[in-house]
Amino acid sequence: MVYSEVYNMMASPEQYIGKTVKMDGIFTYYHDEAKGNYYFACIIQDAPACCAQGIEFVLTDDYTYPDDYPDVDAEICVVGVFDTYEENGNTYCTLREASLL
Repeated sequence: MVYSEVYNMMASPEQYIGKTVKMDGIFTYYHDEAKGNYYFACIIQDAPACCAQGIEFVLTDDYTYPDDYPDVDAEICVVGVFDTYEENGNTYCTLREASLL
């Protein structure tokens, strides 16, 4: 059920903008070396663990990477305000002003 809600967030993000979202999942990140940007995400798997969907999050300024971030593949709980942004002609979903619980 949780996986399907995350899928809905990605398919119809306009319905979730501005809402506070809390989710449990697996921590991962991507480093865009060309731009120097880091992208952090919480990955949610479906019940049989055959499919996964992730939502990016941006932690508050209280966190410093890598000191305050979990190890890759660690279980996390993150809460933040759902939003979208445009980058390179694509729309991405994110949790802004997020924190790890």
